Amino acid sequence: MAVGPPQKLVFDPFKHLNHEPPKKIYGMAEIGRSGQGISPNAVSEPFPLFTEEAIEQMRSEILSKPVLENCQYSSNIAACQLRGFAPKYAPFVYDAWHSPEVLSIVSKIAGIDLVPVMDFEIGHINISINSKEKQEETARALAEHQSREEDEGVSGCPWEDDAPVVDWHTDSYPFVCVLMLSDCTEMIGGETALRTGSGAVMKVRGPGMGNAVILQGRYIEHQALRALGGSERITMVTSFRPRSPHVRDDSVLQTVRAVSDLSELYGGYAEYRLEILEERIRAQLKQLRDSKKTGRRFATSAVKSFISEQKDFLEVMLNQLVDDDKVIAGFTDSSHLISNDLRDAYDKKAKIWEGEE
Repeated sequence: MAVGPPQKLVFDPFKHLNHEPPKKIYGMAEIGRSGQGISPNAVSEPFPLFTEEAIEQMRSEILSKPVLENCQYSSNIAACQLRGFAPKYAPFVYDAWHSPEVLSIVSKIAGIDLVPVMDFEIGHINISINSKEKQEETARALAEHQSREEDEGVSGCPWEDDAPVVDWHTDSYPFVCVLMLSDCTEMIGGETALRTGSGAVMKVRGPGMGNAVILQGRYIEHQALRALGGSERITMVTSFRPRSPHVRDDSVLQTVRAVSDLSELYGGYAEYRLEILEERIRAQLKQLRDSKKTGRRFATSAVKSFISEQKDFLEVMLNQLVDDDKVIAGFTDSSHLISNDLRDAYDKKAKIWEGEE
């Protein structure tokens, strides 16, 4: 799968962006998740984001020999993943997701000002490759199912035998941008299935090459369905968190801990979380000093509330920084899921994956 050495292209938003707003953004209320999350926006329809040249450059970087040799992981959620390759092996990818123009687009669609969660999560690659035999098999399956399939934005339940590229999960971080890096011309399917608040399943059309979907994935169970008719499905998932340190950060490491270089992951997580804490304490100190200068009484209740919130913030960090020797490489348990039935099904698959059944 590896390609030759990547070109030395530098990301230029005026040359490499091909953006059009999504035709629709579904709200959290529309999918039965009202009041959850950090934004009222749940998921967008696919929208154009990058040019063909930009996608080709990204592919050349992420499918390079050094990335495939040093950044490849496998888990019980997904068979083939690439992580932690930017900026060392993928400077173009890194610069693209740090671009103010790209961040403005992502933030507008998400409904909240966002930044990449940390460098290690730029970006997470999911890869599914179909052999010629598999393509022929899925073509026959397609003939049986095509009359029943609805492929207009959000539709009903997926086929019962849809095999996911990535199994049911919630994301570790508030928002993700899912970018398609494969040619989808001959593909049928490849949607993202979402679990609504009522337990129903709805599908959002998979993006075409160079197109993206924005999803508030920390608060919505979802899976990536396999596409029929294509030889490959390669997506880049870049994670985001609120830019403001004063907005709640619900990031956890449950679904990424087992498929990461723990030193890199923990280092990035601890750094940005402590930066948030630092900014919050600076703001609180300024408020206390300003209050003292103006002769106001010490706000005991408010200060205790602030301290309690930061205590909870640090407690989350302690729980997420699991000791290295207690992390099972490639294995993620079901604690990230919301629905009990999905947890049960997930646990059963996990036992099979571990060879217990």
